[in-house]
Amino acid sequence: MVMRQLSITLSLVALLQNLPAIAQVPENTSGVLSDSIQQVTAVKWMTNFSDGKFYPEKLLNRAELASIMVRAFGLNKRQAVSKENLAISDVPRSHWAFNDIQTVLKTDIMKGYRGNEFFPNQKVTRAEALAIFAQAYGVFQFPDDAVNDILASYSDEKFIPTWARKAIATVATEGFLYTDAQGNISPLKPVTRGDMAYVLSKYLQRQQQQPETPEVPIIPNSPQSP
Repeated sequence: MVMRQLSITLSLVALLQNLPAIAQVPENTSGVLSDSIQQVTAVKWMTNFSDGKFYPEKLLNRAELASIMVRAFGLNKRQAVSKENLAISDVPRSHWAFNDIQTVLKTDIMKGYRGNEFFPNQKVTRAEALAIFAQAYGVFQFPDDAVNDILASYSDEKFIPTWARKAIATVATEGFLYTDAQGNISPLKPVTRGDMAYVLSKYLQRQQQQPETPEVPIIPNSPQSP
């Protein structure tokens, strides 16, 4: 009996020790990220799962990212979509993201592998996701010196792949870039749904901004006076 109680006690202690990890909220889930998620789900650029939850900590794969890019940038309305479908060996017509994958390939927003493969289930790094987002948004053709200057303020900028530096400099310049509390981009880490929601919400806010029309002051006793 004593041994059984001791075993139960030890199990409870182990459970309590693991609670911080179990209950840990993904980075930036509260506050700013919560607002970002609400914004992008409201416009249906991203959606909740069937249980109504968003799961910001879940990693994105290439098929999911393709679908998000099509919705966020209206890629299905671009002229290139009218091209003949491409033969992609690992994305049959029955695949849930078949049309979206065809769209991102035809518009050159995403690239295939080895000619006719897409790897729809492959996870995406932050550098890849930002580069793909920038491709859809429009990569600024900064000279290399300018790119280096823009990225110099990020302590882990040396880990940004060469092919992604200009794209990430574009995202940073436009104010869409997400970082951790230490200001790191973490370009080689897998991108999460929460990460993508943040970037898209900043882009959405830019789309919604309306230019302010300055009011012309009315001078008393002037021709403008009523």
